[in-house]
Amino acid sequence: DGPGAGGFGAAPAPRTVGSAARRDGATVAFVSTPGTYAFADAMDALQHGLHVVVFSDNVPVEQELRLKQEARERGLLVMGPDCGTAVVGGVGFGFANVVRPGPVGIVAASGTGAQQLLCLLDGAGVGISHCLGVGGRDLSAAVGGASTLAALDLLADDDATEVVVVVSKPPAPEVADAVQERAEKLGKPVVLALLGPGRPDLTAVAKTVVTTAGAQWQPPRFWPAAPAAGPYPSIRGLFAGGTLCEEARLLAATALPAGEHRFVDFGDDRFTRGRPHPMIDHSLRIERLLAEARDPSCGVVLLDVVLGHGAHPDPAAELAPAIVRARNVAGARGRDLAVVVALVGTADDPQGLEEQARALRDAGASVHLSSAAAARAAIALVDGGAA
Repeated sequence: DGPGAGGFGAAPAPRTVGSAARRDGATVAFVSTPGTYAFADAMDALQHGLHVVVFSDNVPVEQELRLKQEARERGLLVMGPDCGTAVVGGVGFGFANVVRPGPVGIVAASGTGAQQLLCLLDGAGVGISHCLGVGGRDLSAAVGGASTLAALDLLADDDATEVVVVVSKPPAPEVADAVQERAEKLGKPVVLALLGPGRPDLTAVAKTVVTTAGAQWQPPRFWPAAPAAGPYPSIRGLFAGGTLCEEARLLAATALPAGEHRFVDFGDDRFTRGRPHPMIDHSLRIERLLAEARDPSCGVVLLDVVLGHGAHPDPAAELAPAIVRARNVAGARGRDLAVVVALVGTADDPQGLEEQARALRDAGASVHLSSAAAARAAIALVDGGAA
């Protein structure tokens, strides 16, 4: 007889992570409760022998350190807090693109940075073994790369992984050195995508990974907008992804003189407290896009649009009309507003990559599958070139 025998109906649903683990025999727990409560759920998972993906943000760093210490003592991995993306054995967690299986393992202290690499590799025909998100603070001085180093060791022992990539927003220098030292001893090729001044952008890293995996690199596709008149005094970057925002900021800082260029990560904790992530809810970015259209100092708006499971089911349905409206608002004031989009997605994502690209292009945006190419297109407009 099953657990419901005895005339009292089915067994009640589990009320804790531990009870669910005992019932289902799971190996990975996914925690997406509010940050105030995430620590208790994640610790419950670890104490029941589960690796844990902590999607929750707004978790204090002291609790992150305690979780990662517990994981180290138990030989487990904490992915997060604020782990936006992970793919474990073909199963996606959080915001995950649909990618083919293959030989590349990714360790990511970055959600959208990981998604950009996943999509560029898939577009080049190179698949993924695992993508282990470790949380955006993992390579900070406070956390010391605890989960990154643990994830490297796991991928070193994984027979399906032949090439390893580590992607992060700018890390603490001493932590970057520790990761470099571990990578050199891993026994497998390791490509470091640690963003910072003078370091390769994500597309350059993807090219290196593709060639290291023995595949042929092709530049990512783009859909150009119709030529426009300008002038374009400055860039406004309105991003859902923090790493893509930082990449664009770094490229602009290198190529353009200091000015009124501004880059905002709407996925930062201060914008997501009490509201959905901007990859789900575009309202804040649309509001800001229309405000920038009224600002005479703004010439180019740079947006990222991220596809995949967990993201908005049809972002172009909301963003394309907003782009048209913003360009009309600027036009009514005698200005031309250029819009450049970094479209992060794969051919198999549920939103439809081609359909999204065409809808955004038809709204007047220049659309690029490479986030770095999108940033350079925006830079070229300000610098007198064309997207």
